[in-house]
Amino acid sequence: MKIGILALQGAFAEHEASLDKLHIPHFEIRQADDLQDDMDGLIIPGGESTVMGKLLKELSLYEPLKAKIEAGLPVFGTCAYGRQLGSFFAEEDFKGIGTVGMTFIRAPYIESVGDGVDVLATCDGRIVAARQGNQLVTAFHPELTEEVKIHQYFVDMISEN
Repeated sequence: MKIGILALQGAFAEHEASLDKLHIPHFEIRQADDLQDDMDGLIIPGGESTVMGKLLKELSLYEPLKAKIEAGLPVFGTCAYGRQLGSFFAEEDFKGIGTVGMTFIRAPYIESVGDGVDVLATCDGRIVAARQGNQLVTAFHPELTEEVKIHQYFVDMISEN
């Protein structure tokens, strides 16, 4: 198993450290030449969504990554700033894992979900983690805690394929 980590902005080094704790091989994706055909999963760290979108297109990464995800590549995206709440830490239940620490940094939340979306966690009545097929998203930063439960969940998702 090998996981690519988009390394354009955000806490990509912290995601790498989480995968290191799990002994999962990984590599950074900074430009189109970094994409590897044998990538089993992709982590998209949090950051400013407008900047990320612009960089993905300028570096010719947007279309190939989009195609891989649409073809079924498991992807895990963490908080990309949108409508923002204050920063805080909480401990909440995450479906199938139990209680996890959640670091929120100017975090958005998921306003609604459609059919086929599994709500995995809520905080203060708001959806903060969800999964649809091979796509996992959190409105918090699991890479900023010492535990690796969410990263293990993603690794298990990849192994399901």
